[in-house]
Amino acid sequence: PSPDDSDHPLFRAAPARGVCKVMCFHPWSDLTLPLMSLPEIRAVIDAWAELTTELGASYPWVQIFENKGAMMGCSNPHPHCQVWASSFLPNEACLEDRTQRQHLSQHGVPMLLEYAEQEACRKERLVVENADWLVVVPYWATWPYQTLLLPRRHVCRLQDLSDREKDSLASIMQRLLTKYDNLFEVSFPYSMGWHGAPTGPYLEEDCRHWQLHAHYYPPLLRSATVRKFMVGYEMLAQAQRDLTPEQAAERLRSLPEVHYK
Repeated sequence: PSPDDSDHPLFRAAPARGVCKVMCFHPWSDLTLPLMSLPEIRAVIDAWAELTTELGASYPWVQIFENKGAMMGCSNPHPHCQVWASSFLPNEACLEDRTQRQHLSQHGVPMLLEYAEQEACRKERLVVENADWLVVVPYWATWPYQTLLLPRRHVCRLQDLSDREKDSLASIMQRLLTKYDNLFEVSFPYSMGWHGAPTGPYLEEDCRHWQLHAHYYPPLLRSATVRKFMVGYEMLAQAQRDLTPEQAAERLRSLPEVHYK
């Protein structure tokens, strides 16, 4: 129901409408993404693009996300993701929209496209790459083994990817997630999600400032059971790191791409 009118500007609320879906990755309940074949991962990517198109026809924001593992609050052990479509732009989307718009206005190039080119040249924080994609531990990372998945060309939304880019996306996801599992030889927990240009009414607007990307936020720090906690100083002042992005990238980069199982 819509909230009542506020009697003070410090107490404001607005209605939220949307659709929530759950998408299982595979009929087998013990098969996570890095253990699936490339055609099976490609089928997941195709479904993501289809859902973004379908729900994005009506809703401004379609958030695809995966909470993997009990450590990340996943209550259903069957590997799956969720898709939430909303009638408004969430906080993270608003922040990314504003910063990317400002960068394009000031520098004439999409921020994350320029960032990907810089990281590809520097290679200090590069984890894996192929002809169409690269994965880096971002310069601003707060979680120990946080990564950012970026396309090499300017792409606004998942549904804008070519067939070749979807195939190479399946490959680089498998490589990254295998490295994650190999790090502590455990089915690596994380929360991940896709961010792309808003949809719905924004489909008719200029969204060139947006660049499609995916965030991976894994909680593990030193072992399969020792996690990073965002507490104390992080909650009250600013995030601090237990290892640098360069150290995290080097450790992930040096891991084999053959799954430990």
